[in-house]
Amino acid sequence: MLLSQLPEDVLYHILSHLDYTSLSRLSQVCKTIYHFVNRDAVWRKIAKEFLNTGITRNGTDIYPSIPLKERVKAAQNWYDGVCKRAIPLKWKTKLLPWLQLDGDTLFLSQAGDIGAHHLRHDSGKLQRNPFEIYSGHKGDVCRFVVTDFHLVSGGSDGRILVHSRRGDMLMELSGHNQEVNCLDSKDGLVISGSRDRTARIWTLTSGCPRDTIPMYDRVWSVAISPTLRTFVTGTACCENFSPLRIWDVERSECVCSLGSEFRRGAGVLDMVFESPFQLFTCSYDTFIRLWDLRLSPRRPLS
Repeated sequence: MLLSQLPEDVLYHILSHLDYTSLSRLSQVCKTIYHFVNRDAVWRKIAKEFLNTGITRNGTDIYPSIPLKERVKAAQNWYDGVCKRAIPLKWKTKLLPWLQLDGDTLFLSQAGDIGAHHLRHDSGKLQRNPFEIYSGHKGDVCRFVVTDFHLVSGGSDGRILVHSRRGDMLMELSGHNQEVNCLDSKDGLVISGSRDRTARIWTLTSGCPRDTIPMYDRVWSVAISPTLRTFVTGTACCENFSPLRIWDVERSECVCSLGSEFRRGAGVLDMVFESPFQLFTCSYDTFIRLWDLRLSPRRPLS
């Protein structure tokens, strides 16, 4: 009996004992085996063992639209250091940009402007000239966030600008008196943090902050939970309290602090929610931490 003639449940059991390399080689045997081996069900067990394939510890698939085999391949290449080196864009000024990829569009900040560049499907290269430029800041763009309908940017001029992606509408949110180091936006909610030692809560229906929270330390990073009920702030860790704190959006009150073993000056540079309960943070002490917000006391998993 040929391998392809076995019942599917038996075939799944056999393939579950193969590693990444063996599965890849087996898929080259014939078209029938190729189509079977490419199923997500075959790669799910292996994907759980790789970093950043989109399979959480409880088995939830965050990126169901991308084949698991391709995600495992990318994760393995990342682990082995296999990559294709290319320079998509060049410019003469020596500026550190902020960038975000949204579908086939790359948004890239340069000084006070943010350019939107198309990604060519045929070659995978970026168009050198932006098809749209978002401007308005009197200083450098420190951080920006792209949503379905808006581009929200914070600048060294202390202002937050809300650009419409569907028209020419421009809205200014004023309140910070120093550079806006960080911001996040989801479903009309905007959270910002600044060097002026405050975090502010905004809505897109008003140009003034809904609430201002004294942080008593410079704010380097913020992230809104996918549930929209809480947000997290990361500070410079120059004071005698944890730089990571969770806040209630409605009450503007601190819910809890994360961790207690941060070295002084080990500020939280950036953070991202992997799920409503998992938070990745990176700090100036060179550590990347994964937090499970369901645990108490709250200590990083790794």
